[in-house]
Amino acid sequence: MTATVDASVRRYRVEISEKERDDMRSRIAATRWPERETVTDDSQGVPLALMQDLARYWATSYDMGRCDAILNGLPNFITEIDGLDIHFIHVRSPHEHALPIIVTHGWPGSILEQLKIIEPLTNPTAHGGGARMPSTW
Repeated sequence: MTATVDASVRRYRVEISEKERDDMRSRIAATRWPERETVTDDSQGVPLALMQDLARYWATSYDMGRCDAILNGLPNFITEIDGLDIHFIHVRSPHEHALPIIVTHGWPGSILEQLKIIEPLTNPTAHGGGARMPSTW
């Protein structure tokens, strides 16, 4: 199968309006919860109480603006592959001979899980590492 690729790469910025955030919070608050599970372990999935705590956190405490600021502090881009917009972050190493690396995430993961590895991978000398690849590679 041949992929059709649109070579245009566009800058991207996370911009979520307060109206959109309020809408999300109200939809979370309006969740119709199922009955509590009938077992005391995780064999029937994530416990209802845990999901309710998570939803309450998202609706009342999660700082979405902070998340936007962290993401927007990085070079974000979008390109089209097979008719889908693909978001990526491209951070260059300050080291001239750095090995390029692509880090992806799976479902139901998020780019947010990968943010903590960007700086150590792109600037290893600032984190106790060396600028050169190990000779065993």
